[in-house]
Amino acid sequence: MQLHAQPALVTGGASGLGEATARELARLGAKVAVLDVNLDRARAVAAEIGGIAAHCDITDAASVEAAMAAAAEAHGPARILMNVAGIGSAKRVVQKDGSAAPQDAFERVIRVNLLGTYNMSRLFAAACATLDPLDGGERGVMLFTASVAAFDGQVGQQAYSASKGGIVAMTLPMARDLAQHGIRVCTIAPGLFATPLMQELPEAVQTSLAQSIPFPPRLGRPEEFAQLAAHVVTNGHLNGEVIRLDGALRMAPR
Repeated sequence: MQLHAQPALVTGGASGLGEATARELARLGAKVAVLDVNLDRARAVAAEIGGIAAHCDITDAASVEAAMAAAAEAHGPARILMNVAGIGSAKRVVQKDGSAAPQDAFERVIRVNLLGTYNMSRLFAAACATLDPLDGGERGVMLFTASVAAFDGQVGQQAYSASKGGIVAMTLPMARDLAQHGIRVCTIAPGLFATPLMQELPEAVQTSLAQSIPFPPRLGRPEEFAQLAAHVVTNGHLNGEVIRLDGALRMAPR
């Protein structure tokens, strides 16, 4: 699928990997809707890239439907969905005070990262499946964002790893399910990237983390994630695949 003039939705598009993806799609000519719970920041990004912004809580069907409707009114029905929104978490099963990890903290990460991604995807897919096919029968492309933690989860990452592992496991059956509708599905599993969250850590910690990456020994750049996301759209034979983007990193236990 060509990106030029295609309507695209980017969840989590107000910051980090999502913002970089929104900017790259717009640079390549897509009509981008920046979807985020932080509407002020989403509006700022959208204004800079010539897109539109909409508040979107990916865990809430009504919020997703309203955001999709606003995007469709401005740009036409979306054929591209970049699922980048997500949250992190780190809690040991047995806390320092000897208590068990709180169940609600685990559930929140699963609800946002896994259930939210599915919720956004099912609503997008149902709308996309009604569109006329493009050349080759393709109707749309959907990207999930996992993490190397899906494979190499560290101490305390049970919730995060489970949520991202669920996304990895969902990729192939989702691609098979939507093949009849001409909708491709792929996942990127990024490693350590220089996102705003990462940059809140002390510089010495960032340097140490970067040096753990075999090559190149630096943090990933958000634009590198965005470039791969755009390539997934334009490479019509990429489907049902999970792509690690991590400089050959394999995470240590802690």
